[in-house]
Amino acid sequence: MKKIQALRGMNDLLPETTPAWQHLEATVADVLERYGYSEIRFPLLESTELFKRSIGEVTDIVEKEMYTFDDRNGDSLTLRPEGTASCVRACEEHGLLYNQTQRLWYTGPMFRYERPQKGRLRQFHQIGIEAFGIPGPDIDAELIMLTARLWRDLGIADLVVLQLNNLGTPAARSEYRRALVAFLLEREDELDADSKRRLHTNPLRILDSKVASTQALLNGAPVLTDYLTAESQTHFAQLQQLLSAAGIQFEINPRLVRGLDYYTDTVFEWVTTHLGAQGTVCAGGRYDGLVEQLGGKATPAVGCAMGIERLVLLLQEQNLLPSALDQTCDVYFVALGDVMPAAMALAENLRDQLPYARLILHTGGGNAKSQLKKADKSGAHLALILGEDELNQQQIVIKHLRNDQPQLTLGWSELSAQLQELLNT
Repeated sequence: MKKIQALRGMNDLLPETTPAWQHLEATVADVLERYGYSEIRFPLLESTELFKRSIGEVTDIVEKEMYTFDDRNGDSLTLRPEGTASCVRACEEHGLLYNQTQRLWYTGPMFRYERPQKGRLRQFHQIGIEAFGIPGPDIDAELIMLTARLWRDLGIADLVVLQLNNLGTPAARSEYRRALVAFLLEREDELDADSKRRLHTNPLRILDSKVASTQALLNGAPVLTDYLTAESQTHFAQLQQLLSAAGIQFEINPRLVRGLDYYTDTVFEWVTTHLGAQGTVCAGGRYDGLVEQLGGKATPAVGCAMGIERLVLLLQEQNLLPSALDQTCDVYFVALGDVMPAAMALAENLRDQLPYARLILHTGGGNAKSQLKKADKSGAHLALILGEDELNQQQIVIKHLRNDQPQLTLGWSELSAQLQELLNT
C-alpha cells in the first residue's frame, strides 16, 4: 500500500525543530506583553469576500494564491492567506473598536498557493501585531521599536535592515498610479512578462520587481513621494524623527510597496541578506481605511507580520539558538524489576517538588543496560536508578551521565534536596 505523505509545501515540524519555534514564540510573547499587547485568536477559515474586499481582487494573492472552495451550502470559503483582515473582522464582530484603542497580536498558520522554496511554503506561519484607534506616527514608531527590541533579544539585530516608505493616501496613490502607468506604457516592450501583466492590474507591484532589467527601467520613473499630501509628508517626517531619536537606523526605499491594497502612508520591511531571495522577515504599515472598508467606522490602524519559518531559519543558520534547546531532559528515571508503582509515585512527587525539572520516567521495561542507553540518548544530566533492592530499603541511586563524578545512594526523603542542588550547579 502506498504511503500517504504531506501535501507539497505543507511541512511537518519534528521534535528536533519545535524547541526553536518555542524559543522564538516565547521571546515574541514576552516582548509583546512588555509593550501591553494582548493575544487574539480567530479561525483558519473565513468568508472569501473578506479577503477580496480587504486585500484587493486584482492582487496576486486573490487572483492566484488563495485556497478557496465552496462548502456544502454553496458558500465560498478561504483558508486565511494573511491575518490582518481576520483580525479586523473579529474586532468589528465583537465590538472591540468602538470608542477604544486596541493593541493586539496573534500567531498561526496562513495559506497561499505558491511555488515552495526556501523560506516560502504553502502553509506558513506568522506572528501578527496590530494597533487600532491611534492616528499619529508615534504608534508607527512604537511598533518598529518593538520589532527592533525583538531582534536584539533574539540576537539578530546586526542581520536585519529597516526599510521605510510612505504610500500616501488612496487618492494620492491613484494619481501616482496614473503617472506610473503612463511612463511604463511608453516602455511596455521592455518590461518582463509578469510586469506587463501587472501594468494593467496592479502597477505599483512593478516597483517591487526582482527582474534587473525592469529595475533599471524604473530609474527614470515618477517617484511616489512627489505625490504625497502635506499631511502624509509630515507624518513620514515625524516618523523618521522619532526613529532617529530612538537610535534606530533605517533606509528610505521609494520602491517599497506591499502586496495588499489596504495599506496607506507608512510601510516598512525588515530585510536580511542571509536568507537568499526570501529576505523579508517582517513587514507592515498603516491601513487607516480597512476597518471602514469592511463595514466598520473609520479607524486608524497599523500593524505588521513576521514569518516564523524565516526567523527560525535565520536563527539556525547563524547558530543563534540557545544551547539549552538541545536538551530535552534533566533527569531520566530508570526502573528495574517490579518497582513501577513506587517509581511512578516517586516521579510524581519529584515533579511536585521540582516543577522546573524535566524528568522522564522510563516505561516499557528493559534491562539496566538498555534503559541507561536511553537515559544517555535523552540528553539528561542525571539518571535515577530504582531496583527491587533499593525499593526494599527505600533508597535510590543517582548516576551522573555527563561527568565522572561517583554515583550516590541515598534515601527517598533526601532525594528532592539533592536533585535541586545538583541541577542548580
